[in-house]
Amino acid sequence: MDAKLVKKLRDMTGAGMMDCKKALVEADGDIDKAVDILREKGEAKAIKKADRVTAEGLVNLIITEDAKSASMVEVNSETDFVAKNKDFQDFVQEMAQVVLEQKTGDMAAINAAPFGSATVEEAVKEKVSTIGENISFRRAAYMEQPEGALVGYVHGGGRIAVVVSLKSDASAEDLEVLGKDLAMQVASMNPKYISKDDVEQSYIDHEKEILLSQAQNENEEEIKAGKKGKPEHIIEKMVEGRLQKELKEVVLLEQPFVKDGDLTVAQVIANAAKALGKDIVLEAFVRYEVGEGLEKRTEDFAAEVAAQMGN
Repeated sequence: MDAKLVKKLRDMTGAGMMDCKKALVEADGDIDKAVDILREKGEAKAIKKADRVTAEGLVNLIITEDAKSASMVEVNSETDFVAKNKDFQDFVQEMAQVVLEQKTGDMAAINAAPFGSATVEEAVKEKVSTIGENISFRRAAYMEQPEGALVGYVHGGGRIAVVVSLKSDASAEDLEVLGKDLAMQVASMNPKYISKDDVEQSYIDHEKEILLSQAQNENEEEIKAGKKGKPEHIIEKMVEGRLQKELKEVVLLEQPFVKDGDLTVAQVIANAAKALGKDIVLEAFVRYEVGEGLEKRTEDFAAEVAAQMGN
């Protein structure tokens, strides 16, 4: 078994080296299945994201003055040194402006869009030659909210960017504080969904299966230790309780508010709506973090650049 894969699984789960090796063997090298196996056995202490951030670069956003349109981009570089370069920072901002003007997040359309006397794709290649380092215009998002406001937040000097979309009759100015708080919440807590209704049934079924195996294994261990085992209906209640706890972590409206843990995000929105005397609906959010999904800069980043260059 590849030692790097074993180490990666150990870093993700906090499980012992031999436990990780056994799980990978059982999963035929599939790291996601190996994580599930460790979770079922109760050996995974904490699950860190497999898509840990390793690439450098910047994310940035632009929101129009009327708060009705927004763009967000990620441009990767090989080193942090380049990411801190003003020329690179200006280029990232220019790419966000292109996305705003083109009104699309489709990278094929953006790469073909005019930029000065060239196209965006040609401008990226030119920037590679002037900076002396591979860069990749990796992704973009475009959002509109004609019946409310878009509010953004950039964290860590361009490491994380978030735009939230609020539908309301309230003015953009009145929605600014709430929007900023919600964007900071998304940046900090990285939710997967807005509400429980958005959670796919496949996700719930998968998590229930893992949590049930985990609870059953715990029950068997208690019986082996001479303790009285739990009846099936108690195990089912345990599984449901753990599932609801997990959903509170991944569903934005269910999360404790970062500024006041006694309130949920849903309650914060409801309180703001009451204070303004206007309905407020959180319709969408987009969160970019530099390097999400780039496992190894030496391999994946180079592959993305090569693909962009047409190699």
